[in-house]
Amino acid sequence: MSDRATTSARRRTLHILLSLQSLSIVLVSVNRLSDLTLGFVAPNEFLRWVDLNNMVLGLVTVLLTYLTYQHLLASTDRRGAARRSLGLTFVVGAYLYATSYGSHEITNYLHGRFCPDTPDDLCRIVAFNDDEFSHYLFFAGFLLLNLVVLLAQVTAPDRDRLSIVDWVLLTANALFVGAGVVANLAFEQIGLDLYVVAAVAVLSVILLWRQRLQPILYYYVVAFVLGLLVTAILKLT
Repeated sequence: MSDRATTSARRRTLHILLSLQSLSIVLVSVNRLSDLTLGFVAPNEFLRWVDLNNMVLGLVTVLLTYLTYQHLLASTDRRGAARRSLGLTFVVGAYLYATSYGSHEITNYLHGRFCPDTPDDLCRIVAFNDDEFSHYLFFAGFLLLNLVVLLAQVTAPDRDRLSIVDWVLLTANALFVGAGVVANLAFEQIGLDLYVVAAVAVLSVILLWRQRLQPILYYYVVAFVLGLLVTAILKLT
């Protein structure tokens, strides 16, 4: 296979992975907003479909992140401590991310169904796991997983020129992520999530400034910086 064909195939794979990530964002939104997923999974009513679907979509996100970071590293033969560190960081991030979903979806269901206004100790513990502990785990995992993808691009920079189609597809997929950022920040109470998103945005800007025209770095800058800017406009108007 020629160098041009190899580059074209590599870019096509990257766009497919990012498009699947965009699709997962759409499915998360539909799952959260649709009344079709509010039914119970089983007769014992242990979970609703919305809760179980979120766990499955969380797994999809981790798998797509893994495939993306491995795809970025596939273009280089570099081995050693840096690559092993990225692998270990991904494992830790995936564990924290998965644990957060397991904690949040279950306690969120119990909190909303049995403890909406109940102040007893059991409900207080359920509420803490739902609203705080699971969020700490999620943001830690989120940061580490995105850090792995960003540093994978830095470790294995793209040496080939991006076409206009590449820029359009990267921008389009980044807009889906940006819309997700706006949906979570502009229309809900802002907390730790603002600082986490801002940290990813700042890091992506710094990395893109140091290594210009890298596809994943550009994708992150458009997604997170634009998401923050739109959020700020909506909050201030």
